[in-house]
Amino acid sequence: MHKNDTKLFSVWDIPLALVLLTRLPLPRLPENTFARQASAAWAFPVVGLIIGLLACAVGWATMALNLPAMVSAVFLVAVLIMTTGAMHEDGLADTVDGLWGGFTPERRLEIMKDSHIGAYGVLALIFTQLIRVALIATLLTASDYAAILAACILSRAIMPVLMNALPNARNSGLSHSVGGPRGLTVAAGFGLALLGAVLLMGAAAIPPTLVAALVVAVLAGVAKAKIGGQTGDILGASQQLAELIFMTAVVAAL
Repeated sequence: MHKNDTKLFSVWDIPLALVLLTRLPLPRLPENTFARQASAAWAFPVVGLIIGLLACAVGWATMALNLPAMVSAVFLVAVLIMTTGAMHEDGLADTVDGLWGGFTPERRLEIMKDSHIGAYGVLALIFTQLIRVALIATLLTASDYAAILAACILSRAIMPVLMNALPNARNSGLSHSVGGPRGLTVAAGFGLALLGAVLLMGAAAIPPTLVAALVVAVLAGVAKAKIGGQTGDILGASQQLAELIFMTAVVAAL
């Protein structure tokens, strides 16, 4: 693992965060840039904004073609999945398989590391993606692109919080290689995400943010109890849950 760069901000943080969290075509970064993997966590919300804008553009374009909102939502979700290489969805499936498929921390971690997906993971993906599409279809019908963008932004600010709050449950994998960001880095990222959400939605962004944070806190507690901390899969699951719960709260208030 690279030794972490201690500077709070760098011009390379946003492209580095894009490399870490997306599959977008990007120029090759200087090798020493990867020493800032943990310090670049403040830029995770910027990644959410970028891929959220791409996805919302597709959603808007398909709605402009008079396609049903449900179809447009499928296209929008497909963009979110393709731009990230299904990284977070895979983390959610592995998390559900592992946390509920084993009886010891070691066995749960082994299941989460297995590339095969189990019944729990399949069902989790089916249910969450159906809910995701339905929520986004409702928001598209209401032309509430701001809420979709805010969900993309805030859900990625949640991951550094868990990286800082929980110990790493294993000594390998993406979460371990990225390392734990400092509290100031986490605060900067979450503050940036909250500011972006408030600019997009006004004070209406606060209640769904609090509800999403509460649900992710429950996930963190379960992960700590069952495997002793967080992994890359737990981080991916936290992003998916935060996004879903945020949008659920918004739709419930429509």
